[in-house]
Amino acid sequence: MVLRLGIEATQVPVARASLPLPVILYLLAVVFPVVFNLGPIVMTLVRIVLLIMVLPMLVGLFAGRFGKLIPTDGLFLAHLIWMILALAVTTPAQVITQSGSVGVEFIGGYLMGRCYIRDRASFLALCRWLVLLVLVSLPFALHETMTGRPLIVETIRSIPGLTSVAVVYAEQRMGLERVQLVFAHPIHYGLFCSVVFSMCFVALKDVFSFPRRMISSFGIMLCGFLALSSGALLAVLLQIALIGWAATFARIRWRWWLLVGLFVLAYAVIDIFSNRSPIRVFMSYATFSAHNAYWRGIIFEWGVKNILGDAAENIPAAVWFGIGLNDWVRPVYMYSGSMDNFWLVTAIRYGVPGLIFLSLGMILVIFHVMRRRFDGDQALINIQRTWIFTMLGLSFTLTTVYVWSNIFSFVFFIFGAGVWLMTASPLKRSEDGATLGSNDTADPKALASPYTRFDKRNRRDVPHPA
Repeated sequence: MVLRLGIEATQVPVARASLPLPVILYLLAVVFPVVFNLGPIVMTLVRIVLLIMVLPMLVGLFAGRFGKLIPTDGLFLAHLIWMILALAVTTPAQVITQSGSVGVEFIGGYLMGRCYIRDRASFLALCRWLVLLVLVSLPFALHETMTGRPLIVETIRSIPGLTSVAVVYAEQRMGLERVQLVFAHPIHYGLFCSVVFSMCFVALKDVFSFPRRMISSFGIMLCGFLALSSGALLAVLLQIALIGWAATFARIRWRWWLLVGLFVLAYAVIDIFSNRSPIRVFMSYATFSAHNAYWRGIIFEWGVKNILGDAAENIPAAVWFGIGLNDWVRPVYMYSGSMDNFWLVTAIRYGVPGLIFLSLGMILVIFHVMRRRFDGDQALINIQRTWIFTMLGLSFTLTTVYVWSNIFSFVFFIFGAGVWLMTASPLKRSEDGATLGSNDTADPKALASPYTRFDKRNRRDVPHPA
């Protein structure tokens, strides 16, 4: 495993580009939770944007206009097909509405990132947009944490013919109201902010000045904190820890294998010396209260029983197709069917194959990007670091929360936005200072050397980039 995050590298100019219009429309749809009924179908702005775009994006993908097809493209389509099949077996009355809404949010979000974020310039433009959206939300978040009133949601719900997400009346934590802002739950707002943290602190290192980057990063952390979600807060802390690890052991090439080894050792030690399972120990530190940790332990235990079956509890196995949208079997004292684990819910609803298609598709890309080496191109190394840390934080958070609606689509949009790193080439300097070897930027300005007034496209002694 080679994740080049701490090397000394020559700085190269980063092209500045605007974000593609479809992505701008998509992001605005994510943060404006407008909901209305189209006959029996509940529509959101995200679903409208993706319904319009999903077929052109699919056609373009298979036509090769967005790079070569990768195994993850097929695995994600297989997950979608298996979802439809599993729902047809378990809950046929809801297969059309559920697979249509969730399916377009899933595959559409992935394709939006996969097809339109194709180089460093568009990725950095995405980072700037997301930082702006989070910082603009800060005044609204401060108002909501003091009053408990999500102003944007209430304003949309007051417009005749429109509605929005439900106002969540969550229990206060630390004397503060939990902020949902524009999302279906405060957890989702916290997750949204946690995604943006590394994008600001790491990816924009050579784009923002140091004071601007520090102030912006602090503002993003504050927004994420106001959601008062343990999963989102731990995701940010995990990213900070990984950044610190990369900086501390920058000269050790095998530092990431060392970190993996330490995690394995910690798991083994806990398993041997603790009277609780490592998973239960982890949950005890991943929640705000012992009660929540105990509750999540029960949810995980019974969730696994609903997948593998349990003769003692008279629970049939549902390994292949899951249980669909049917209620899951749980203890009689567990009045709520809420399940705070996205991966577990995926396996319960669509069976183990559905989970494998989804998780394997993500793992293949993440590990491929982790193994890429971008020696000599610190800007690309920062982007690589950002996306990997973001995905690790997201994957961790999804073990403690369940996502749906806009934020569900956004998760796979962010994943798709990093696929281009699988084939990106680092920029390098020639002896005269010209920038060479780029195939991941479409901005002509990036072709000009900062050390000469001559555009390298007009020079015969410098090869054109592929």
